[in-house]
Amino acid sequence: VIDAVDGIAAQDAHIAGYILEACKGVIVSVNKWDLVPKGSRATDEYSQAVRTALRFLEYVPIVFISAKTGQRADRILDIALQIKAERVRRIPTGVLNDLIQQATVRHSPPSHRGRSLRIYYATQADIEPPTFVFFVNDARLVHFSYQRYLENQIRPAFGFAGTPIKMVFKTRRSRSTA
Repeated sequence: VIDAVDGIAAQDAHIAGYILEACKGVIVSVNKWDLVPKGSRATDEYSQAVRTALRFLEYVPIVFISAKTGQRADRILDIALQIKAERVRRIPTGVLNDLIQQATVRHSPPSHRGRSLRIYYATQADIEPPTFVFFVNDARLVHFSYQRYLENQIRPAFGFAGTPIKMVFKTRRSRSTA
């Protein structure tokens, strides 16, 4: 819960970091919205400020409420139930691998010292939080930026709003050398 009048405090970001580490679903509720002067873009501008301050939680829904007046407070439970549904969603391995294959065609995996990352296949290993395991030729070749790229391909395709995604990269020998 963020106080709309005071804005985003360092403590808010600190708590959000703990939520992310614990891999919990989250909604950002901006309270006291009834006290904020409304312009034509007040919600958009405040949303952008929240996204900037909590840039590691860009997948999180933001709801503007007033606990005093009850404005939009009823939406929190609906959003929480949607996030719960996102946390238990399962993606079939074939569908996931089609997406990953398309993503690697659009943006080739990184290479290091002449060795290129090769993704053999991916599967969803768990729910709550959704956990994806990628079997690759060398997990050390996975750069955090490419991991972020893959997550940014998964989210629009399958959702997972309000919940973190875990991505695990495991080294597996190629079939040609096995």
